Amino acid sequence: MLPLTVRLGLYLAVRQLRRASLWTTGLIIFVMVLTFLNLVVVSGILVGLIQGSINSWRTEFTSDVIISTLDDKKYIENSANLIEIVRSIPQVEAVSPRYSEGAILEANYKTRKETDKPNVASAQIMGIDPAAENAVTGLAGSIMEGSYLAPGDYDKIVVGYYLLSQYVPVDDPNFAALKDVRIGTKIRIQVGDVTREVVVKGIIKSKVDSLTRNAFMIDSQFRSMIGRNDGNVDQIVMKLKGGADPIAVKRALILRGVDQYAKVQTYADAQPQFLKDIINTFNMLGSAIGSIGLVVASITIFIVIFINAITRRKYIGILKGIGISGRVIEYSYVFQSMFYAVLGSAIGMVILYGLLVPLFIAHPIDFPFSDGILVAPLGSTLFRVGLLIFATVIAGFIPAWMIIRKNTLDSILGRN
Repeated sequence: MLPLTVRLGLYLAVRQLRRASLWTTGLIIFVMVLTFLNLVVVSGILVGLIQGSINSWRTEFTSDVIISTLDDKKYIENSANLIEIVRSIPQVEAVSPRYSEGAILEANYKTRKETDKPNVASAQIMGIDPAAENAVTGLAGSIMEGSYLAPGDYDKIVVGYYLLSQYVPVDDPNFAALKDVRIGTKIRIQVGDVTREVVVKGIIKSKVDSLTRNAFMIDSQFRSMIGRNDGNVDQIVMKLKGGADPIAVKRALILRGVDQYAKVQTYADAQPQFLKDIINTFNMLGSAIGSIGLVVASITIFIVIFINAITRRKYIGILKGIGISGRVIEYSYVFQSMFYAVLGSAIGMVILYGLLVPLFIAHPIDFPFSDGILVAPLGSTLFRVGLLIFATVIAGFIPAWMIIRKNTLDSILGRN
C-alpha cells in the first residue's frame, strides 16, 4: 500500500493531466520520444557501422568457430585427426579445412619488355574444397563476375576484386593490383619456388578484406604446390547449427585436446582488437551526442513545470492553506514528469524495435567497409530509459520545490 502522501500526489497529477491541453501534452511527449531516439539511435548507428563489418567477417570468413595455426608453427599438426574431432561434435553443421600461403601474382608476363615494370601483386592464396567452403561461408555468393570454383578446376583461380586495378578505389603505389586482368585472363602465381600459370575464373566482391585481397584455388592442386602432402592444413572453420553456442563448442574442442595443436577461437575471439576499441569509442561518442538531447529534454520539462507552477501559484497556495502538504504537491509534479518520460520512452521503444531495427536489418546502410545496421541491445536501451526518466523527474521536481517553498499567504494573494 502506497503512503497517503504519494497517493494524494498521484491523484493531483492525474487530475492536472486530464485538464491539461492535449497539444501541450502531445508536444512534450513528442520531445521525449525524440530524446529517447537520440539517446539510442545515434550510438546504435555508430556502433552498427563496425558491427556490420564484424557480422560480415563472421559470416563470410571465420564463421562461428575457427581453428588456426599456433604462433610458433607453420601449419596445424595432426590436422586429419582434429578435423575428425570437429566433425564428431553434434553442434557442428559444416566444416571447411583451408590451406594458406603467401604468393606473388603476375599478369602480362608474356608481353612485358625487360624495361617494363612487372605487373604484380602480393596476395594470400587459400586452397579450399569448393563445396565445403561454400557450405560454411557461402563464398559462391560473393562472386561478382565469372563463376565459382568446381572440384575439377585445376589451373583456375578466383581472386578478390581489390587485387585488380579496375576495382581499386585509390591510386596508391603501395596498394599493388594487377592491371588488364579480367575473367579468362591467364596470370602466373609464384608460391615459394613453385610457379604456375592459371586462369582467372571468378572475381570476388565483399566488404571483408580477407576475401577482397585474397585468392582461392582448389585444395588438391594448391596442396601439391606448397608441398603439403601430409594433409596438414592452416585453418579449420566451422559453421554451427542454429542456436548452438560457439563458446560451448570451443570448450568442447579444448577438452578434447585440440588446443595442444592449434589455436581455438570463436568468431569474437578472432576479431582484431582495433575493431573492439572502435566499438567502445563509438559507444562513448554516441552517448556524448545523446546526452545533449537529454539536457534539452530536461530543460524543456523544467520550463513546462515551472510555467505550470507559476500560473497555478494561487491554486498551490490554496491547497497548502487547506492542509495539503508541500510534499504532496511536489509528488504531483514528479508524477507528471514521470508520465511524460515513461510514455515517451514507451512510444520510442515501439518505434525502435518495431520499425527501425527491422528496417536496418532488411536495408542496411551501404558503407564502403560494412553494411551498417542499428545496434540496440535491450539492456543498454533500458539503462537509457532509466536515465531519461531520472533526468526528467529531477527537472520536474526542482521548479515545483522552488514554488512550494514560498509563503502560503503570498502565493494566495499573488505577492512576490
